[in-house]
Amino acid sequence: MSTPSRKPIWSLRSQLLVGILLPVIACIALNMLWSYRASLQALHTAYDRTLLASAKTIGEQLDVDGYDEHARIHALVPYSALEAFEADTHTRLYYRVSSLDGQLISGFDDLPFWRGTIPAQPPYAALVDFYDSTYRDQPVRIAVLLQPVASATGRSMAVIQVAETLQLRHNLALNLLTETLWQNAVLLGLLVLTIMIVVQRVTRAVREVGHAIGQRPHHDFQPLQRNAVPRELQPWIDGMNRAIERLRDLLSHQKRFVRDASHQLRTPLAVLKVQVQSARQGDMPAATALQEIEATVDRATQLANQMLSLAKVEQLRQQPQTGQLTAWDAIVREVALDLAPLIADKLLDFELQADTAIPLCAHEWMLRELVRNLLHNAIRHAPIGSALLVTLTLQADRQHACLHIIDQGPGLSEELLQRLYQPFSAGSASTGSGLGLAICLEIVQALHGSLDLHNRYQGPHIIGLQAAACLPVAAVQSTPAQPPGTAAL
Repeated sequence: MSTPSRKPIWSLRSQLLVGILLPVIACIALNMLWSYRASLQALHTAYDRTLLASAKTIGEQLDVDGYDEHARIHALVPYSALEAFEADTHTRLYYRVSSLDGQLISGFDDLPFWRGTIPAQPPYAALVDFYDSTYRDQPVRIAVLLQPVASATGRSMAVIQVAETLQLRHNLALNLLTETLWQNAVLLGLLVLTIMIVVQRVTRAVREVGHAIGQRPHHDFQPLQRNAVPRELQPWIDGMNRAIERLRDLLSHQKRFVRDASHQLRTPLAVLKVQVQSARQGDMPAATALQEIEATVDRATQLANQMLSLAKVEQLRQQPQTGQLTAWDAIVREVALDLAPLIADKLLDFELQADTAIPLCAHEWMLRELVRNLLHNAIRHAPIGSALLVTLTLQADRQHACLHIIDQGPGLSEELLQRLYQPFSAGSASTGSGLGLAICLEIVQALHGSLDLHNRYQGPHIIGLQAAACLPVAAVQSTPAQPPGTAAL
């Protein structure tokens, strides 16, 4: 199956040139058309005025005997009288003088008689009409003048037609069009050159930024200077700086993960090797050796799993939010059931309160890991037979949900409180790897929430620890998912 071909992406300069030049060319073409038509109209007006002058010259050489229908018009118009109005050797003038009823008085008898009407508002102060026709297989422009003729012996009206061949007008129009084309071509060439220079200078900042980024060393993650680029490119520079910052944080996290993994896994592996050697040499009973080896393997496994969890939190942080809602209350119940054997093993009086459905816009694994680490820490540090209370409630603003875990353990020392969320800062090497709370903090920060652990006091004495994880609620249902109540394990 053939893959669909992708459309080629034009360069920024090409898009600017095409986007600017096409409208400019269209405007120049329209302007050239309008200018040509206006010049042609002025040309016709000038030559029509010449035709009218020819007709008036003929009218001045008419005489009449009699009045009205008995009038007889006489014309003495030699053709040489029109030679003064011929502009060149290619132009020919023809005339016809007729009476109102079309009887030929003088001129070319094969010139068709005018059958039109005088416009209501003629273009000149005369009874004149202009029209185009064909005479002797040539296109002609004809002026018709209704000329009153009066003398001492009579009065009448003559129809004077003067026809001019259009060769000269066509030649002049062609010359005018050619000159207009050349002028606009030169203008267009200057505009294209100017636009190309301007576009080249404007896009130089983009090329310089790209060159600067390409020449950077692979370990240079300093932000780009936004003040050195035009204002239109500053949002692009800001976006690049945000991407560089995310990449720097990601690489820093990866380097820290590799460094911590190599440092923290080296110790249990070295201990495991010593224990195996001791067991092989018979320094301790086999059962004791196997028990110590199992404990070391469990600690190494827990350490590896927690480090992988820490890396997965960072990976999910970089992924975009999918908008999928996850029921936090259901996850709390599921994790509590998973840890029920540990709770039963320490004979804890466990109580879970979650009286409403609380949906969050968060990845299910992150919520499950958060609850598991907090609850597992509480179970591990709670004295045998003590009480352990877990509550999941909505705050008063109904925009945040808080998970509270209260135990009756020994609490936290002041020294440990100072480095509580630092990786590998467990209170005792035998009780954990010190990554649980670091994972919880990373998850809460990724979900834009807060995490707080503090000792509970009764007078001057510590009576336990309270952990509170608050996360923003995506949507709060108006009706509870289940009847309010208390679940006890």
